[in-house]
Amino acid sequence: MRISEIFYSVQGEGVLAGVPSVFVRTSGCNLRCSWCDTPYTSWKPEGETQSVDAIVERVTAFSAARHVVITGGEPMIAPDVAELSRRFRARGMHITFETAGTVFAPVACDLMSISPKLANSTPEGVFRDRHEELRIQPDVLRKLTREYDYQLKFVVAQLSDLAELQGIAKMLDAPADKVILMPEGITSEALSERGAWVAELCKTHGYRFGPRLHVYLYGNRRGV
Repeated sequence: MRISEIFYSVQGEGVLAGVPSVFVRTSGCNLRCSWCDTPYTSWKPEGETQSVDAIVERVTAFSAARHVVITGGEPMIAPDVAELSRRFRARGMHITFETAGTVFAPVACDLMSISPKLANSTPEGVFRDRHEELRIQPDVLRKLTREYDYQLKFVVAQLSDLAELQGIAKMLDAPADKVILMPEGITSEALSERGAWVAELCKTHGYRFGPRLHVYLYGNRRGV
């Protein structure tokens, strides 16, 4: 499968924020989010083809790590991703998948981290119609939330996003403590400014607030 990067860091998002984890970032995505912070896996995908054996060897070289995060891009479209996840399961690792929830694959997974893309993600230009058509797949979302322990992460850019994300959460019968709101932004300044009112939404509706810890720690750069 095509891999953009493999690195050891701390989880920056969701219920496991702060947990040391090895990240396996696949390259390739079926969406084209306007605010994508990893364009090297979507708009202009980079990376090298690596075997499952090679990926497992690189991940397990970080001997202190007990958590692995398979992310992208969109990892669910990567060939052999199910086999890769089973290999990590056999080694006793905790496995998180980061997915937009548009494609289902029968992976081994301890936490399905689903980030349905709201209308604020739709780009202008040639990708607009295809992105808009694909970004919400109700049947896939229902299957993922039914078969795995999950969290729902929503990137919030404006107050009008609230109604859409609430509709998705209601469709999935997701309790409030499964819903995480993350302010959109790629700098600590932007996250802090937008995060102030996103946190108020969380307080009002009982959702979790999701800081992007890695941005505060390392800035918007690769390999962290």
